[in-house]
Amino acid sequence: MNDLPNIVSDLFDIPSANRVFDAKPSTHRPRILLLYGSLRQRSFSRLVVEEAARLLETMGAETRIFDPRGLPLPDAEPAEHPKVAELRKLAEWSEGMVWCSPERHGAMTGIMKAQIDWIPLSLGGVRPTQGKTLAVMQVCGGSQSFNAVSQLRILGRWMRMLTIPNQSSVPKAFMEFDDNDRMKPSPFYDRIVDVMEELVKFTLLVRDRSDYLTDRYSERKENPVEVSKRVNQRST
Repeated sequence: MNDLPNIVSDLFDIPSANRVFDAKPSTHRPRILLLYGSLRQRSFSRLVVEEAARLLETMGAETRIFDPRGLPLPDAEPAEHPKVAELRKLAEWSEGMVWCSPERHGAMTGIMKAQIDWIPLSLGGVRPTQGKTLAVMQVCGGSQSFNAVSQLRILGRWMRMLTIPNQSSVPKAFMEFDDNDRMKPSPFYDRIVDVMEELVKFTLLVRDRSDYLTDRYSERKENPVEVSKRVNQRST
């Protein structure tokens, strides 16, 4: 440590493959929470999420779909509001998530953003999203776009989630579903299969190791209470 004078040697950790793979694999089904971003009666983001949930269940995962209807705007109600409490409980329960938003005015919908905003970075000393996996998808009313998924990736990074490389964008979504609200065979459906398959693989790889993977030198030096005091102090 002679050439690293700024390092506290007792807190410095050298990552190792043995530590990464030391955890005993869990035997329960991967737990996946799915969020969608529209309240329309025939919501195509919801229909895509329902297709994704069917695939995930077939791949061995346990799924929950959150219904955003009745969720208040962020900060409009206390966190004890029943819909907020429901969402936060599901976020804690999950080991991975799927976010699917329509693209509106070149961005994700406010309904989608409100759900993510209600999931705090810290809850009772626990970060409910840190180290969990995330798959992002979007539906488009017109030609294919990737604005919403790009924004969702930024939010996933901010929530300290592991966003998988693959993603899905369904153009002209109203043409991709039959009269029974089931998705038609197409390359867009195949891409959703790919994304869910990748999500399950990454979740199985990460879920038992997330504590180690997200253990940071700076946070070993300074606990969350100290960080909060430092970043929230008022200027004099």
